[in-house]
Amino acid sequence: MTRCRLILISLLTVIAIVAAACSSGSGTTDASDVDLTGETQEVPVDGGSYTDVSVKGLEAMLQNKDFLFVNVHIPYAGEIEQTDAFVPFDQVQANLSAIPSDKSAKIAVYCRSGGMSAIAARDLVALGYTNVWNLDGGMNAWVAAGNELLQKSG
Repeated sequence: MTRCRLILISLLTVIAIVAAACSSGSGTTDASDVDLTGETQEVPVDGGSYTDVSVKGLEAMLQNKDFLFVNVHIPYAGEIEQTDAFVPFDQVQANLSAIPSDKSAKIAVYCRSGGMSAIAARDLVALGYTNVWNLDGGMNAWVAAGNELLQKSG
């Protein structure tokens, strides 16, 4: 009887642990609660830094989007769903009307491969923005991870 009781207690413990693990990821999550550990890297630049985010990290951020999402690639080569604005990477300062005036606003930029958006991110930091994000690898990484790009019609 003692052995059966021990097995039953062990089984119930395992079920409780599995149930807790499964339920911890369910429900809605505030974007600020998204755990991006291992999905981001700080990039120091003149005037501060910006954050490179992986495709997996951006996918998580887009679940409860709380940021301005800007395609900076020229010429147009497609876009990621939920893109808010299009600002050429080399014309950020000339297009500040498309960017929040609040320097602490969260802004995520992307391009085709990550080069143009890194320049745009650096320029935003130089302009005093403190919460700038860059999609590491750009649209190429997005597609390589199995995601789709939208294409404007005509």
